[in-house]
Amino acid sequence: MILILKPQADALKVQRLMDEVQAQGISIHRSQGEHTTIWGLVGDVTRIDINRLLANDVVQDIKRVSEPYKLASRRFHPEDTHIKVGDVTIGSGFFAVIAGPCSIESEEQICQVADAVKKSGACLLRGGAFKPRTSPYSFQGMENDGLRLLLEAKQKTGLPVVTEIMGMDQLDDFKDVDIIQVGARNMQNFRLLKALSKINKPILLKRGLANTIEEFLMSAEYIMAGGNENVILCERGIRTFEPMVRNTLDISAIPLIKRQSHLPILIDPSHAAGINWMVEPLAKAAIAVGADGLMIEVHNDPKHALCDGAQSLNPAEFDKLMADLKKRVDFEQKIRQ
Repeated sequence: MILILKPQADALKVQRLMDEVQAQGISIHRSQGEHTTIWGLVGDVTRIDINRLLANDVVQDIKRVSEPYKLASRRFHPEDTHIKVGDVTIGSGFFAVIAGPCSIESEEQICQVADAVKKSGACLLRGGAFKPRTSPYSFQGMENDGLRLLLEAKQKTGLPVVTEIMGMDQLDDFKDVDIIQVGARNMQNFRLLKALSKINKPILLKRGLANTIEEFLMSAEYIMAGGNENVILCERGIRTFEPMVRNTLDISAIPLIKRQSHLPILIDPSHAAGINWMVEPLAKAAIAVGADGLMIEVHNDPKHALCDGAQSLNPAEFDKLMADLKKRVDFEQKIRQ
């Protein structure tokens, strides 16, 4: 349920109304726009007397919300959300590029890639330390050693870092990670989502392999409902019957989610295609449909990568792509003004 307050409502009356609503076990999510104050009421709203609320001097209107997600809904929060990570802003008109290797393999590798992507204009560094692989015989990542190397690269370059968490037991190890990634396979690991809802750190939530947009937003709701509203969504392709690509990028998800939710959303063209030459056209498509950024895999020697080399760009290819993307981002932002 959404409650819209009258402009310049009396502060004392507003406080009394807030106390009355909260006394019924309802939590209030406040959103302050330029001219309007909106309360999103979360909880068992069936006990609320709507006519009584409408009769209140400070209430302008009441609207019911049919979507099961509330805090992630644009109806609760009409303005775009932006997430601050150090000096980097994601969302609300700011376009962010996260780049780095799928897996951290050595100090030399992660440091070379970190230096290269920073020079090309990436604002965040990604690197997998713990790898959820389909086969138990595939490279599983360097684990804690990889995490240490990623944090060393952070210190050397100044780039904030993004890496994937596998379980609740790793939370203490991730205290110096700037953005914690929840991978596609863990999108509906609800115990993990609840644990991440209790920390004050941005969460990059990837869409599951075969999940609907509503299920995707409900997973974001799990994180937000516990108190952590710093959620960044990431569309990374979904499983379809098409065998020629690793996944099928659901490009339509971006405008749909932008309409339904205020949360920033990125596109991962590398995992969507699984083929490095497709990263460029998919990245350009992401800009055209209004994505808030990209997550791109870059490796200093893709042919000998221990994980996902086929979808990785080398530093020269990434640099060329970034030069083109900057022009397109500037153009799109101008025509939307």
